[in-house]
Amino acid sequence: MKSKFHHSTLTAVVIANMIGTGVFTSLGFQLLEIQSGFAILMLWTLGGLIAVSGSMTYAEMGAALPRSGGEYNFLAKIYHPCAGFVSGWVSATIGFSAPTALAAITFSSYLMSIFPEADTDLTRKAIACTLIIILAQIHSSNRERSGGLQMSFTLLKISVILLFCIGAFIFSKNIQPISFYPGKDDINTIFSGSFAISLIYVSYAYTGWNAATYLSSELQSPQKTLPWILLSGTLVVTILYILLNFVFLSVAPIEDMQGKIEIGYIASKSAFGESAANFTGLALALLLISTVSAMTLAGPRVLHVIGEDFKMLSFLSKVNKNGIPTMAIQIQSLLAIAFIITSSFESILVFAGFTLALNSFITVSGVFVLRFLMPDIKRPYKASMFPLPPLIYLSLTGWTLYFVVANRPMEVIFSAAIVLSGIIFYFISAKRG
Repeated sequence: MKSKFHHSTLTAVVIANMIGTGVFTSLGFQLLEIQSGFAILMLWTLGGLIAVSGSMTYAEMGAALPRSGGEYNFLAKIYHPCAGFVSGWVSATIGFSAPTALAAITFSSYLMSIFPEADTDLTRKAIACTLIIILAQIHSSNRERSGGLQMSFTLLKISVILLFCIGAFIFSKNIQPISFYPGKDDINTIFSGSFAISLIYVSYAYTGWNAATYLSSELQSPQKTLPWILLSGTLVVTILYILLNFVFLSVAPIEDMQGKIEIGYIASKSAFGESAANFTGLALALLLISTVSAMTLAGPRVLHVIGEDFKMLSFLSKVNKNGIPTMAIQIQSLLAIAFIITSSFESILVFAGFTLALNSFITVSGVFVLRFLMPDIKRPYKASMFPLPPLIYLSLTGWTLYFVVANRPMEVIFSAAIVLSGIIFYFISAKRG
């Protein structure tokens, strides 16, 4: 019998998928439009509420429909195989490869902040691509090595974040005069278009709370453990995100962080000085290895199940002697490398954030359809306070999507093109068996 992942490994996958590029980079973009400490923390609190609500909904669907593939599996069974295929297509082309590219780029950016003399665009891209290649080879070997690597780096990530937050308050001599209490203009800010656009950046930072659903078939007792993996992982990350952004705003001047990517390095430099900042920058760079690792581990499972279901794409289901989808891992890694070589950081971030939010919006809506069409299906877990969690997720996510459509039409057009190409590819694949 092939070995399966322990639930602790997949909890680590959820945490590592979530804690990555977004929380260490997106604050700089948010501060271009919003300078209120209260509004910024509300952004991250609402992002956590969205993620927890989504995880509760996904937990119900994942326990009722326990198969690897995430949204691909859910939508194919709830709506139509075409819906599942398009969702899988989005996950395969953007959902994991783009965030993998972003995390690898951020890794190289933090690393180069320590060695500015070697910092060139070519060097950054070379380092990012090399990291992806190495991790692809590790995760193509066996589950024991793969799972062990993931657990080690995830525990290191949590430890470093907590040490950074504690140390910043103890040693910083530059505590900023920023208020985290609500001001007279904060209500208007929270209901503004700028806040909604910023929330799409935050939602991207929370992306990954659904990661365990991509490996359900490889999980021990998925119907019992999957809900708690999703919920516990998401709650841990929500607490860490709010704490991190509180620390960033407390120790570093807003003007130093506006529009910048290396937020962690800037905050460390302000709190500890340049020498300590170099060490912290190295530590944060190492943390991002677990993010790239987690997405390299989870994402290819979507391609794998697509290969199982479509004869034309059967090469995607190729596994090694340990049952690991090696072909899918290699293809996702190649797509991530293509993103690194051809696209800018911000363009990947906005495009991926909108597309993934739209994909999850349609999936969460499916819980209502599932309850209506399959009322008698076994549900080992039901979302607490139903229908409140999916309604919270849909209302807040829908609000952000509306403002992105109104204000960032190019990203919407590119997203629509990806969806349309998935529909076309589905009918070609289905016609050919």
